[in-house]
Amino acid sequence: MFNHILIAHDVRDTADMALCRATQLAQQHNARLTLLHVLDPSQSSEQHEKARQALDRSLTQFAPAGTELRMLSGKPSEVVLQQVQDSGCDLLVLGGHHQRHDFFSGTSLDRIARRCTVPLLLVARNDFAPYQRALAAIDFSLCACSALGQAYRLLPEGTELHALHVFEPDKGTPKEVQLQLQTQQGLIDQLLQDEAQNLPEKGPTLSHEVIQGGILRCLQEQIKVRRSELLVLGSHGRSALSQALLGSLAQHFLHKAPCDVFVVR
Repeated sequence: MFNHILIAHDVRDTADMALCRATQLAQQHNARLTLLHVLDPSQSSEQHEKARQALDRSLTQFAPAGTELRMLSGKPSEVVLQQVQDSGCDLLVLGGHHQRHDFFSGTSLDRIARRCTVPLLLVARNDFAPYQRALAAIDFSLCACSALGQAYRLLPEGTELHALHVFEPDKGTPKEVQLQLQTQQGLIDQLLQDEAQNLPEKGPTLSHEVIQGGILRCLQEQIKVRRSELLVLGSHGRSALSQALLGSLAQHFLHKAPCDVFVVR
């Protein structure tokens, strides 16, 4: 369960999509909802007032009664990350940005994703019914297991959460590769069995599989095949190495999201 959802709204259509999803999740989890808008310090007071009016319209049209509005000035990524800390939220929601936006740029998104201490949901789909199908990339890291657990708590009961482990074998004979694949399958079976013991009794239906190939291509294919509405990824974000890993996978999906993306450190 999530108790307090923070949505960063930059007065664009994608931000209203994110607000609709945040509203759906707030109602599902009976959570508080706070809308944050970061003002551009270089803009005039008249432009700031126009932003407030636009936000008031979005709140009236899409947000539940009692939603708090916060308007703060500064560097977007820094303000958002500070508000994550100050507000005590346990979920941050952002709208997908398929085109470059000068004030809330891809660089800001990367910085937030690397440093955000709570789960981050990037909304890319214009569909606000409760999630029904989610795909989680799973490996043997703690953050991937944490992401799986957080996604289990995010999704409604009775929906589908499918954990996918992509195996890229070492060089060897076909027989050796098959043995490697069987070993990976056994390890993932045991991992998911262990993780299931830590999950609530009621939640989505959890399944898993191991497939062979490149992780990016396999995830893209499985999202299409399974018609996944949500992609779940773990991300470390502390060291230079883990930031590079974020750049190779999570960053790709954050900037070219084929569906909503849920990133957990």
